[in-house]
Amino acid sequence: MVIDFKQRTTVTLAEVAAAAGVGESTVSRVLRNHGSFSPKARERVLDAVERLGYVPNRIAGTLASAGSRLVAFVIPSLTNIVFPDVLRGAGGVLEENHYQAVFSVTDYDSEREETLVSAMLAWRPTAVMLAGFEHTEGTLKILRASGCRVVELLDTDGTAADLAVGFSNRQAGRASAEFLLRRGYRRLGYVGHDLDLDTRAGKRFTCFCEALNLAGSRLAGREIRAGASSVESGRAGLKQLLERAPGLDAVYFSNDDMALGGYFHCLSNGIAVPADLALFGHNGLDIGQAIPQPLASIRTPRVATGKLAAELVINEAPPQVADLGFELIEGATA
Repeated sequence: MVIDFKQRTTVTLAEVAAAAGVGESTVSRVLRNHGSFSPKARERVLDAVERLGYVPNRIAGTLASAGSRLVAFVIPSLTNIVFPDVLRGAGGVLEENHYQAVFSVTDYDSEREETLVSAMLAWRPTAVMLAGFEHTEGTLKILRASGCRVVELLDTDGTAADLAVGFSNRQAGRASAEFLLRRGYRRLGYVGHDLDLDTRAGKRFTCFCEALNLAGSRLAGREIRAGASSVESGRAGLKQLLERAPGLDAVYFSNDDMALGGYFHCLSNGIAVPADLALFGHNGLDIGQAIPQPLASIRTPRVATGKLAAELVINEAPPQVADLGFELIEGATA
């Protein structure tokens, strides 16, 4: 589903002044926290700013009138290769068309995302690109009021604010479960990181479990690790899971980083893969395909997502959801 934001207009300083019942110069002084103004005026201005979703314009004079060539990326992580791949795909297109990419990192914190989006919008970018559909109401309010294009990346399971490019995480989770079930695995476990913060991993996990239930099976154990995903977290997570739920015949990981850690745990503890334990990841990273037994995984269109997202912005495409699909890699670990 897409919400058409074609009629969006940028909230102006004059509108904030009118809503607060003060002059524009007072609004300017309050926002710059410089000069004289009463506590009551400050309170009224800040209340109007919040209600209207106003973002100060940091680009002055001729730069503001000429328009910005910036495209802002507010992404969850740089330690996971997924997001650098998206930036790589978008970066080439933007550079060819004389746009400049700028980015900030939220560490999967939705409140921090709101703060960073507001900071980015102050520079009046042509577009803001975000991961997924799950944002705070404050983030959505300031995006609607900004007048710039909004692109939500790496997911198609939700309502798009404007443009969305990616794939269905729900279908990816379902396809992962169905593949393992077809291979005859019945005692399945899960190792992942915080599902409340990484909502796309949460969607995959939910539909993975739903597919098991539909087949008359169920998840035999799970280990959710605090903090960001990593190889070491996957290794420790599989160790903990196997101690609590012995007898598993397959484990689904939230991503390939975690699955690689699981693979290394198996190597160091004499667990034969896949004879004793099958492993399945997500993202189809190159490193996962370069190990002696390539990971069974879902290959996601990360570079293609960034490339198409940039093209849609530059070509002023109408609001839409572009589903690029995914590829199931059978690998050698399942």
